[in-house]
Amino acid sequence: MFDAGELRHTLLLLMEGGERHGYDLIREIEGLTGGAYAPSPGTIYPTLTLLEELGHVEARASEGSRRLFAITPDGAAHLSAHRAEAEAALERLRALAVGEAPSPADPVWRAMQNLKTVLGQRMAGQSDKAFGFAVADIIDEAARKIERL
Repeated sequence: MFDAGELRHTLLLLMEGGERHGYDLIREIEGLTGGAYAPSPGTIYPTLTLLEELGHVEARASEGSRRLFAITPDGAAHLSAHRAEAEAALERLRALAVGEAPSPADPVWRAMQNLKTVLGQRMAGQSDKAFGFAVADIIDEAARKIERL
């Protein structure tokens, strides 16, 4: 649902208005999509931990074991530099609510996700420049073919 870094930027944007629990962020994203998508706690909480480690959010104790997260000045500066990405991600989420976004059943969406997965696996730790150029050539050729359709 999110490209690299987009979830972090989106969470910062959602926290811009005030402190939030992780569960609140999950529900807000679900609400933006009209129930079509809800990120799992296994996605949200590690991202909040990363944001905390980066100094972009600060965790505060609240009732019970739940923690409130608030954006820090460093987080606000980071968001300012990446606001367009965060807002684009929010628009994609809103598009799900009205049925404009591609669904996982869409064959193009599925193929794009497949490409993303394969690239992540094959490029991880890859330092061979010739391999990288070969992969880029394949992707460029696919783009040219699609452009000509």
